[in-house]
Amino acid sequence: MRVISQRYPDIRIEGENYLPQPIYRHIASFLSVFKLVLIGLIIVGKDPFAFFGMQAPSIWQWGQENKVYACMMVFFLSNMIENQCMSTGAFEITLNVLLNCQQLCQLMYSVLEWSKVEQFTSLSIFTPNLQNS
Repeated sequence: MRVISQRYPDIRIEGENYLPQPIYRHIASFLSVFKLVLIGLIIVGKDPFAFFGMQAPSIWQWGQENKVYACMMVFFLSNMIENQCMSTGAFEITLNVLLNCQQLCQLMYSVLEWSKVEQFTSLSIFTPNLQNS
């Protein structure tokens, strides 16, 4: 962003978050709560499988023997999945042009509309449009 600002000092860059689909937001919220409950059960040493009349799997027994490591693994793995659910990768590039005292907004690129991500190495493809504005 700094390079763009130096090359084109009149350019204004704005950013905002694009929310993911509701199902992914709900999955991320559920994982967040489930993570805290699971970490709490590991720390307290309560066996949730006994409540359902099941034998505890070996991974649960391992987690009880290695509580710190198990809590860290639950925390980091669930955060990785939560971040993947909340990340959209969506962005748009628009160019505002002032022509005859009228401001026109031209959509240059949109992941949301075209459903694909191009590999941009630079913004040189927009240079002719920036010089004309």
